[in-house]
Amino acid sequence: MKVNEYNYPEMKKKITVLPGDGVGPEVVEQGVKVMNAVNNVFEHQFDLKTYDFGAISIDRHGIPLTDETLENCLKSDAVFLGAIGDPKYDNDPAFPVRPEQGLLKLRKSLQLFSNIRPITTYELLKNISPLKNELLKEVNFVIYRELTGGIYFGEKKISEDKSTASDLCEYSENEISRIAYQAFEAAANRRNKLTLIDKANVLETSRLWRRVIQDISKEYPSIKVDYLFVDNAAMQVMLNPGQFDVILTENMFGDIISDLASVITGSLGMLPSSSVGNKVALFEPIHGSYPQAKGLDIANPMATILSVAMMYEYFGLFREAEMIKNGVKWALNNGIITKDLSNGEEPNTCSKVGDMVAWFIEEKGSVNIKQESTKLSLNCII
Repeated sequence: MKVNEYNYPEMKKKITVLPGDGVGPEVVEQGVKVMNAVNNVFEHQFDLKTYDFGAISIDRHGIPLTDETLENCLKSDAVFLGAIGDPKYDNDPAFPVRPEQGLLKLRKSLQLFSNIRPITTYELLKNISPLKNELLKEVNFVIYRELTGGIYFGEKKISEDKSTASDLCEYSENEISRIAYQAFEAAANRRNKLTLIDKANVLETSRLWRRVIQDISKEYPSIKVDYLFVDNAAMQVMLNPGQFDVILTENMFGDIISDLASVITGSLGMLPSSSVGNKVALFEPIHGSYPQAKGLDIANPMATILSVAMMYEYFGLFREAEMIKNGVKWALNNGIITKDLSNGEEPNTCSKVGDMVAWFIEEKGSVNIKQESTKLSLNCII
């Protein structure tokens, strides 16, 4: 087996790329740049194949996820996703086919029961966070959101006259325990603290979650387990985010809490995510398709690039992942940022940020840069 200069074996992987809608193709392009740079340095071979997904797939094929696309996802080692959604579908609740249907089907088909979202603050971005600087000290936690159960997948009913509707929220012990073990293992490798977020004072499903977590916690005596009702948890995430290490919660609560936590960093464009399960893992930024910015080259690609880092971690390539993270930090420290982070300063484009992070990686971090050069061209860098 071929070994590179880092004494790493060459790795071959098949990646299905789903750029999606809005700014999805633009940020995915930057992620692919970074992926190519890493693979050039570490001599890996990733076979990338791109397919339509979401609104663009509805436009071209009539459905958000074709059988061909799904089949290729199932045969891949990982799926790399941009974003989905388009106003013409989002603004019409009666539309029979919607981009989100494709995403739910993809998650279910790939058995992606665990969505993992790290929440990390960066020194440069503290001034654009809505929280006071003293609240941002030592903020570094990760959210484990159950992804294939609960109210999103429960039986849905609507009366014939359309005046009454219901959505069933249902969980089994197995659905809870499989993600719970992932969260406990993560806590054991972090700061030995896990917080379960639920609504056990009202919901029977939440009481089941508590019972399962209490049973599993006996296997992890070194981990401190806290229990918070979701309304209190939302308040605590804003008042004292530094108290959290690993957050575990069900599907809908996780959707809400993770989006709330995203404002801590100052921009949705900084937060990556991975979804893992029994088959193929999926990596994507947490932000939406941002259709207002489509084609303008202003979207923040950092979350997408950091999602690529999570992909390498999933493959066990931690040195590669660390180089990507260092590239992001280097770009932030040198003001190579997009409009959402600029705080009045002249921003860079989405593609320029991708170019610069890829360049950092290609140079193995040995770079020297003049601040004013980033406003001009890569050719000005010395």
